[in-house]
Amino acid sequence: MSALVPHTVPAPLRPLVATAVGYRAPAYPARVHRGLPSRHLTLVVELLGPLTVRGLGETVSAHGVVGGLHTVPALIDASRPQEGVQYALGPLGARLLLGIPAGELRDHAVGLEEVLGPEAARLVERMAATPHWPARFRLLDEALLRRLAGSRWGTGWAGPAEVGEAWRLILASEGRLPVVDVAAAVGWGRRHLGEQLRRATGLTPKEAARVARFEHAQRLLRARRALADVAVEAGYADQAHLAREWRALTGASMTTWLREELPFVQDAAGPGGARSVS
Repeated sequence: MSALVPHTVPAPLRPLVATAVGYRAPAYPARVHRGLPSRHLTLVVELLGPLTVRGLGETVSAHGVVGGLHTVPALIDASRPQEGVQYALGPLGARLLLGIPAGELRDHAVGLEEVLGPEAARLVERMAATPHWPARFRLLDEALLRRLAGSRWGTGWAGPAEVGEAWRLILASEGRLPVVDVAAAVGWGRRHLGEQLRRATGLTPKEAARVARFEHAQRLLRARRALADVAVEAGYADQAHLAREWRALTGASMTTWLREELPFVQDAAGPGGARSVS
């Protein structure tokens, strides 16, 4: 039986953690789940067994995994039941919780021990020892709060305000605002904006817009909109353009994704999303 347990993180973490959920999911029929590109880094603590992720740098197999922003699918072994927690982290605040800029995790998934050190193993052990979701969340929240308290950057993102504003504009427009307009809005040249945004998040402005459009298309598809309408509303030139982008970003045709992934991620418990490191 699938289950999804939403969680509200403590107030100091809310600017940095977009969503937090606990999940319990059966084995996925296709055995491999595609973690899709998104605007968030992902921190997963899998409690039943190591989570194996391929496709983002070297293969990672660990109880705790952190995935950076990416423009290729993360291939997640979903051949057995899984249970754990997943936090979606904003890239501009990743340094405060992870200790490294999000840009350094571009197209990579790493074991949690590379971020938290020896504390990672103790954290997973303590979380696995309790069957109660509130206690599990509390343990992870406390670990992140300690990271935040020990950060030399305080509680705000340590970077140019222009980068944060550019990121906001790109996402708010769902990738439709031309890069030249984003650069003009923050008072920077395109090249300088590209360098700064890539350093902070791992994505260039063009890539960030690409991901934002893709996220919009996903939402429309999950609402069962017609493909032609999805292409137009999400800002693609036509349905063929949408199909090409979909294959490039997911590693599968839209037909395959609609058949294999959509029914799974739209399950009432949403286990496909809960296991994503995207």
